[in-house]
Amino acid sequence: MPDTADLIAAAREAVYAAGRICRMVQTNKDRLRELVKDDNSPVTVADFASQAIVAYILSQRLGQALDGPHALHLVGEETSAFLRNPEHAAHLAATLAAVQEFWPDCDEASLLKAVDCGAGDPHHAEFWTLDPIDGTKGFIRGEQYCVALAYIERGVPTLAAMACPNLPRDFNRPLEEPDPHGCIYLAHRRGDSATPWGLYELPADDPKAQPLHIQRLPRRPESPITIVEPVESGHTSFERVRRVLARVGPALPPVRIDSQCKYAVVARGQADCYIRLPRPGSTYVERIWDHAAGALIAAEGGCLVSDAAGRELDFSHGRGLERNRGIVVAEPELHGRLIEAIRAEGAEGGPLPA
Repeated sequence: MPDTADLIAAAREAVYAAGRICRMVQTNKDRLRELVKDDNSPVTVADFASQAIVAYILSQRLGQALDGPHALHLVGEETSAFLRNPEHAAHLAATLAAVQEFWPDCDEASLLKAVDCGAGDPHHAEFWTLDPIDGTKGFIRGEQYCVALAYIERGVPTLAAMACPNLPRDFNRPLEEPDPHGCIYLAHRRGDSATPWGLYELPADDPKAQPLHIQRLPRRPESPITIVEPVESGHTSFERVRRVLARVGPALPPVRIDSQCKYAVVARGQADCYIRLPRPGSTYVERIWDHAAGALIAAEGGCLVSDAAGRELDFSHGRGLERNRGIVVAEPELHGRLIEAIRAEGAEGGPLPA
């Protein structure tokens, strides 16, 4: 089994390459739409290319195959079924061209094998989980999205690498505008190795940059609460969140961005909390790749991460967070007050499935 340093180095290289590919596809999105005749083609191509290059780099750096009995254990969001359809030959060709920027001798068969490497077993004792593009709508709008990769051991994320190609390191730059450099975040769970690790940040466009250790400063109790939340309310109730915040204290207008970049924004102290409360009657189950990397990044930045009832996120039940409802991320003191307010408001999300 590779040691921690090897895992971190492989993860960093993988998300760096995936982030660069996504930025390249996003930059050429108009040309790609013209070639493929599909308005969603840029995100489709970037999604598959990102998953393929992450699988390839991890397998190469860690000495594991893409398939067979000694294959890399990767649980990803995509499969190659779409690309294998003859009707989508143009998408396959465009995806292959994108991947070849970092994997020059890749052919169609190798590409499809790399994408399908993501069909790993989520019940394995140790595995990677990947969202090749988290924040699809943000990607389409040219705003925030990320490549989110995490290593899970016995149901607990212990390593995370997240490329945020459009996220500025400078807090004074607007989050709704793409940054020319972007960020990469690396986190390793403290206590799991001889050397405590924590959370590190580096530019997303420099593969040789020295990571910078970051730790958010405690918020001032008298300060208004700053919250980061999704751009759209597809799987969260903004109304419930407003009622909860009203019980805790004054709050500034929300900062709204897509993807697990929200976890990083709280981890680095640019926002005080991220709250995701189920809509009334919702039976939606969060997916592990949508939260594993971000949750560890926030935790190693000094925050508490739980569901809306205060339970730790449990990544041991397959591809879904079957034992959790909602998400609450905040520094410890504020986190406790938010959980109390959620309980008072009755916004935990109802009973969990049996």
